[in-house]
Amino acid sequence: MPISPNLSEIVTTTLRNRSGTVADDVTKNNGLLTRLNSRGRKKPVSGGRTIVQELQYQENSTFKRYSGYDILNVQPSDVITAAEYDLKQAAVAVSMSGLEQLQNSGEDAILDLLEQRIENAETTLKNNIALDCYSDGTADGGRQIGGLQLLISTSPTSGTVGGISRATWGFWRNQKFSASADGGAAATNANIQSYMNRLYMSCVRGSDAPDLVVADNNFFRLYWESLQAIQRITSADKGMAGFQSLQYMGADVIFDGGFGGGAPSNQMFFLNTQYLFYRPHRDRDMAPIGDERMNTNQDAFVQLMGFAGNLTMNNAFLQGVLFA
Repeated sequence: MPISPNLSEIVTTTLRNRSGTVADDVTKNNGLLTRLNSRGRKKPVSGGRTIVQELQYQENSTFKRYSGYDILNVQPSDVITAAEYDLKQAAVAVSMSGLEQLQNSGEDAILDLLEQRIENAETTLKNNIALDCYSDGTADGGRQIGGLQLLISTSPTSGTVGGISRATWGFWRNQKFSASADGGAAATNANIQSYMNRLYMSCVRGSDAPDLVVADNNFFRLYWESLQAIQRITSADKGMAGFQSLQYMGADVIFDGGFGGGAPSNQMFFLNTQYLFYRPHRDRDMAPIGDERMNTNQDAFVQLMGFAGNLTMNNAFLQGVLFA
């Protein structure tokens, strides 16, 4: 049987048809992104040099108590600023050499091989983006997504996030609690809830409170064991999405460790997802990059599939991290 003359077109068309599904699969592959997506916090960007996230950094300074004809303060008050996040990029390649096309003679045989390679490329891309969502953004010379370890740091008084110095601006520092340093003892199933309580109270502002807690293997296990007989999955939608979910103060406690999980060891993030955003570029959300590419000096073609975007935040002090 002859080799399909439109092989590269098949690859491109297949990737384009599947790109929307793969983009959605990323959220299903990550407890954090699942919640951000369900709360409408997936906000695609359409362009620009950076991703700009506006935020309120202080109260209006014109507040004044008065009586009768007292003079009121009507001076302009600077209350809005913005954090700027770089677009981070990632890509995987689906390739096939001329020899492989010859060896897999027949259109069905070639399509079987391509299907496996396309599925592997999709899995590779979504798994690595999911892992990067927990990163500190330093891998590959800072080309990595700035994940939870950057946005919600165990050292919140140092470093720069979104172009804003945490050493200079106190409003841009998240909450933290160290089980061993602040609590005086390593976390156990006997004290984990006490440590969680201390961190939780520092992350509450009126009705604003953490609605998602993401834990690694160890901290989730300690919390789970502390519940003893009342342990159960209380959130059907999270359970069906494949994430074991307990409850704490109305927040889902998600186990996002396990084999290949991205949550960092001995850490538990207390997240107010109202102020966290997943910002993929609308034209590069697990989508093909251009058409197929063929080098003039190689008997092979390549089709790239890529991502561009970042995780962003516009409120730090209502987020927290519990760590060993």
